[in-house]
Amino acid sequence: MKEPSLENNSLENHDLMPAGKVPTPEEFALFKKKVASLINLDLTHYKNNQMERRITSLMNRNNISNLVEYYKILSSDSRQLSEFINMLTINVTEFFRNPEKFVELETKYIPELMQKTQKLKIWSSGCSTGAEVYSIALILDKFGILDKCTLIASDFDQTAINKAKEGVFSSFEVKSVPNEYKKHFTPINDIEGRFQFNPQLISKIKFERRDLLNSRFETDFDLILCRNVVIYFTEEAKDALYENFYKSLKPDGILFIGSTERINKYKEQGFTLKSSFFYQK
Repeated sequence: MKEPSLENNSLENHDLMPAGKVPTPEEFALFKKKVASLINLDLTHYKNNQMERRITSLMNRNNISNLVEYYKILSSDSRQLSEFINMLTINVTEFFRNPEKFVELETKYIPELMQKTQKLKIWSSGCSTGAEVYSIALILDKFGILDKCTLIASDFDQTAINKAKEGVFSSFEVKSVPNEYKKHFTPINDIEGRFQFNPQLISKIKFERRDLLNSRFETDFDLILCRNVVIYFTEEAKDALYENFYKSLKPDGILFIGSTERINKYKEQGFTLKSSFFYQK
């Protein structure tokens, strides 16, 4: 079937999906092109089947009958647009996620990196609402080198970045923090029982909005974290991203990935597998 025309830049000119009908691949393709322009994100790097299931789920949850209606809502409703972006960027995070791997990072890889320099440059490349980058900040503060380090946290979702900058977490989120670090969390004493993360440590982190698939990366990083970010990416997009991470690392720099991920072509890209989830340039 020929793809619906985008003439006049109008989604309304094409009957994308009658109420109650499951969208066709062609209808989804048109919708994704229009939304990509709306949020300034190239959706061709995302797996079609998984994204389409999530889009359909969001529509059903919000009682939206067709893609034309959904696009109109996304164009005018910031809450719905934020929910859509959140679906793409998977804002699920926790402190010291996979704690045994953070122990390995703290006891092995960061000390090895510190043998070369205490002015470490570290990037949390999908920081979500901040738990990951704050976990790193706590470790660096424990070593007494946080003030010397450059710590960057980025995400595509500006709403997530804003929440990360606030540094406010629920009691459930703080539960996974090791006891030695809980002194950095102050009860807010609100009805929700939330905690404020140490503002002095927050001030050491540079937060920025970044699209990992369409932006130039800084270089000379000692450590890059990209954990549980690429689940919806195509294999081609993953390969390109890991190649860019490789270029951004210093010699002997470390890339720390998520527990459900692996770099299939790591040898071709120049990495050495140090242990599960840790790759070295």
